Amino acid sequence: MAESTAVVWDEALLAYDMGDHPMDPVRIELTMALARELGVLDRAGVQLLVPEPADDAALIRVHRPDYLEAVRIAPHDPFFRGWGLNTPDNPVFDGMHEASARICGATLAAAEAVWSGAATRAVNVSGGLHHAMAARAAGFCVYNDPAVAIARLLDLGAQRVAYVDIDVHHGDGVQTAFYDDPRVLTVSLHESPAALFPWASGFSTEVGGPGAEGSAVNVALPPGTGDAAWLRAFHAIVPSVLRAFSPQILVTQCGADAHRLDPLADLRLSVDGQRAAYIALRSLADELCDGRWVATGGGGYALVEVVPRAWTHLLAVATGAPLDPATETPPGWRKLAADRRPGTGIPTTLTDGIEPAVERWEPGTTPDPVDKAIMATRRAVFPLHGLDPHDIRD
Repeated sequence: MAESTAVVWDEALLAYDMGDHPMDPVRIELTMALARELGVLDRAGVQLLVPEPADDAALIRVHRPDYLEAVRIAPHDPFFRGWGLNTPDNPVFDGMHEASARICGATLAAAEAVWSGAATRAVNVSGGLHHAMAARAAGFCVYNDPAVAIARLLDLGAQRVAYVDIDVHHGDGVQTAFYDDPRVLTVSLHESPAALFPWASGFSTEVGGPGAEGSAVNVALPPGTGDAAWLRAFHAIVPSVLRAFSPQILVTQCGADAHRLDPLADLRLSVDGQRAAYIALRSLADELCDGRWVATGGGGYALVEVVPRAWTHLLAVATGAPLDPATETPPGWRKLAADRRPGTGIPTTLTDGIEPAVERWEPGTTPDPVDKAIMATRRAVFPLHGLDPHDIRD
């Protein structure tokens, strides 16, 4: 069968709307509008899937039934407390359960399309709500769609699922859900939790529970890490552990908040560096999983300047050839962006003007904090995969 990509989309996904809040659905609207105007969604082999909300049976594979009930009733009680809901990070809103379940349904549809062979790759840019726990909302996330989708893959017979999270924040909810399951490898590259939410998790010493040692891989990068150092860390760790694990399918969370303009974090990537990461992830899926790749969005709070460009690159990489970074944003899209966010700087091209270098990591005694973070992760997990922390062949 020829390669194909499922793009899961419905305007109903924009109903995940917390109001005056960083997680503004305009970022999703502008992403899909930009990809559409640039012809990415009209490429050969692209199929658009309209998702249904995930049912309770799917959600309780990850979340407790009493938590689902709390999510249903919380919007009807202005004084509701508990479960991480009705807080500044996670305000309640009308239709919260339905909107959150639909995002899970979208990532489920993406995973099922790829696992069944109906599509080679699939993308849900509205997904990636990786902080939600079994019985607690956290970090703008009510239900954990990547974890719900991975649970479905396991139920469908997958024995080795690799999850790679490149959001600026640690993928703590997904790691927690599968910490004791050797069938799921979770890899997260993020700003150090010593400096950023979720604060208490994401250190290199977290390697998986009893019987699943090595199934969690954490790369805690120092604030200020830019393209070259971030890509050096990625290539020093991710290919090696994925090759050792030999996954059947790759699931990724591609949060755009590691960008230097993001208002909530302190890494310094460019859109061009993020594009390079997406290309590397697709290459690993092609090498190890016969192309099977499920990609979600995630964080990203530079709503106009960054997220639409980053995830249009993601959609392009998933659906075929990467877009030329010098591609201009169409006038119609610029007008839409200006209408949605008056006074915001509207990008005119898909590039930040950076040519991201991929530097080869080498072990040594360098005082560079990124290299120290790389070595800490390699020492913690490489031996658990039969790998030498000092071997640089990959």
